[in-house]
Amino acid sequence: MKENRKQQLHQWLARQFSTDGINLSNMTGDAGFRRYFRFMVANQSYIAVDAPTDKCNNNAFVDIAYRLQNAGINVPTIVASDLARGFLCLSDLGDQLLTQLLTPQSMEHYYQQAIELLPSIAQVSTEQLPLYDQTLIQTELEIFPQWLLKEHLALQLTNEQQVQLQQCFDILIDNALSQPNVFMHRDFHSRNIMQQAGKLAVIDFQDAVVGPISYDIVSLLRDCYIKWPRKQVKLLLDHYIDLMESAGLVEKYDRQLWQRWFDLMGLQRHIKASGIFARLFHRDKKPGYLADIPLTLSYIVEVSADYPQLCFLHHLVKNEVLAKLNLQQLEAVS
Repeated sequence: MKENRKQQLHQWLARQFSTDGINLSNMTGDAGFRRYFRFMVANQSYIAVDAPTDKCNNNAFVDIAYRLQNAGINVPTIVASDLARGFLCLSDLGDQLLTQLLTPQSMEHYYQQAIELLPSIAQVSTEQLPLYDQTLIQTELEIFPQWLLKEHLALQLTNEQQVQLQQCFDILIDNALSQPNVFMHRDFHSRNIMQQAGKLAVIDFQDAVVGPISYDIVSLLRDCYIKWPRKQVKLLLDHYIDLMESAGLVEKYDRQLWQRWFDLMGLQRHIKASGIFARLFHRDKKPGYLADIPLTLSYIVEVSADYPQLCFLHHLVKNEVLAKLNLQQLEAVS
């Protein structure tokens, strides 16, 4: 089936460029169902995308790409598209991901550059975008007990524990809903930001919604794949808040309130992400993300310790989830 799709993609590209001399080279994929290929025509490099319509929201990708481009954000240019079949041809932004450039010494420089994109992103048109509402947040949070606890760790919560976990979820949901809403990229982190000719570019934006103002900054600063010292994160969060206030996108809220928004939004994201990483393994047969689960759980333990009302979540992850995960890893080695 995949080879048949690749052949159809090749034929489509040949018609777009009026040449049969196209050689598709496989590229590393992502957590979704899209496949990427690089090819050359007339000494110009392009990216071909095979994005099956039953699994990928290609209309949203094209729509959001144009919105971001109109706002001055560097994104892949859509050279050609066949939305009915799920084929795209994009400009080639290269291979330099932000995550590959980050060191303890360079981190602040690159993160400031990334943060400076966020006021423009926040002001992108939100017309007809989905709302990051209570139902959607609850659906995301439920991935954690379903896929990480039950499916991956065989950890069955009692009825009382389920109630306590939902009470924690309700706190996180209320936190998200209490914030000002802006255009939200939804996956703004170091693997979805690229450097091209000294300028940052943004990818993987097709799941954009209207949502909380702290979501994209916490995605960046509390990245699911790389962790930075709290002091640096706090300074960069302050830089973000200053930029958003200066742009007139938000009134001057108390910084303690901002910190709460940021912390609890991060918890929601890491709870969801740890479940998604387990789901990628069990449902989608992608084992590579299992190695990222411990970091997401470490964020949950660390941040929830600062909020007494989340003590159940803190103890559940620290004493049961991590213990079960560590035992599973030991058994796998032996």
